[in-house]
Amino acid sequence: MASEAIPDSWRAVLEPVLATPEARKLGGFLRAQEDAGHAIYPPRGSRLRALELTPLDSVKVVILGQDPYHGPGQAMGLCFAVPDGVQVPPSLVNIYKELEGDLGIAPPRHGDLSHWARQGVLLLNNTLTVEAGKAGSHAGRGWDAITDACVAAVAERPEPSVFILWGSHAQSKAARIPALQGDTPHLILRSPHPSPLSAYRGFFGSRPFSQTNAFLEQHGRGGIDWDMDRSLQF
Repeated sequence: MASEAIPDSWRAVLEPVLATPEARKLGGFLRAQEDAGHAIYPPRGSRLRALELTPLDSVKVVILGQDPYHGPGQAMGLCFAVPDGVQVPPSLVNIYKELEGDLGIAPPRHGDLSHWARQGVLLLNNTLTVEAGKAGSHAGRGWDAITDACVAAVAERPEPSVFILWGSHAQSKAARIPALQGDTPHLILRSPHPSPLSAYRGFFGSRPFSQTNAFLEQHGRGGIDWDMDRSLQF
């Protein structure tokens, strides 16, 4: 973690967590993996990209992922996203299909979701690193405490936000956050994961994008421009 600069808006949230034994153990694990020659994605300097692009006080929407893509050049520090020029992964293809069905926005030409992040959509994986070719390989190594703190910080803010929980993993993470249980000012949208294995079980037709915008506009926060082809203009 020492190589990752904590964005200023998240510093008060993360510094106490990073001082814990669990976080120090995570840092040691990552250094040991790199010293052993294991490729880790995303590369150093981009593991907190979601927090860099979406300051805490600007968060309107939280989308939770599981862990980064484990193929070369795919992971960019935003859940579900890949850099421009990298083939759009199947789950993101299905997200785009639902976006078109929900709002009539044609599938974008790329998978860089920075346009969403810059508008206040926190695209946060539960685990922020992975070993090349080994999905889930860094789960349980200490990232949970860090990303739980980020989700809790958003949930504890008085401004109404939307939490989009695709799949059981994201839903179980949200269940650990007390401020998302019971009486909450936030909108919580749950559906199956957009993976090809589960998208037809209720992800398609769930209309998360229009529901999100209706809620944000109702509470005076302004909707999200979900048109991803605009992101290449930034």
